[in-house]
Amino acid sequence: MTGPIFSPPPKRHLNRSRYRVNPITLQDLMTLEGYDKARSSFRQAVLAHKKNRMASIGPDVVLSFEDRTTILYQVQEMLRVERIFKRAGIQEELDTYNPLIPDGSNWKATMMIQIPDVATRREALTRLVGIERRCWVRIEDHDRVYAIADEDMERTTEDKTSSVHFLRFELPPVARDGVQGGGRIMMGIDHPSYRHSLDPVPVPLADSLRDDLADS
Repeated sequence: MTGPIFSPPPKRHLNRSRYRVNPITLQDLMTLEGYDKARSSFRQAVLAHKKNRMASIGPDVVLSFEDRTTILYQVQEMLRVERIFKRAGIQEELDTYNPLIPDGSNWKATMMIQIPDVATRREALTRLVGIERRCWVRIEDHDRVYAIADEDMERTTEDKTSSVHFLRFELPPVARDGVQGGGRIMMGIDHPSYRHSLDPVPVPLADSLRDDLADS
């Protein structure tokens, strides 16, 4: 693979009002030369890490939950592919990607509609308009928390949705307490044309998501 796993968000403003996590800084990054030497082992480690942060919702949708490690990888890959080495350009990438890191009160995910056949995918994207806003998570018997989707820009038109969306699940304190207490985590999609769920999510994913939350 020669680039980031997922398409980057456009370089437009993202919601930073809740952004409290320790951000990735210039000092956290390897030089292009250093990354080229370390890339193979670093990539293998990140991909192993990501396996515990993926949720398949039905046959066609995957949620990849982001954290500091996955975003650091995407930044390094983008710098490598674009050959960005000037300080201003690197900072622009950091400003674009840092808001995708969960900040202790939420989970952030890249949603991907994965249908290999082009014609089938095109038809599905017309049926699935609004699907990104019908993604939900639930902790035990608390209310569902629906995703806040695409805060940087709208990716859905009246006629079709996009195959990639960026989601934020903002968890109320009672839900966060439930997660940290070992409560059952469920998630799903209740779009009229796509109803699937995970109940509960796999244990490795639940453990990883639990680590994303700060103490209430």
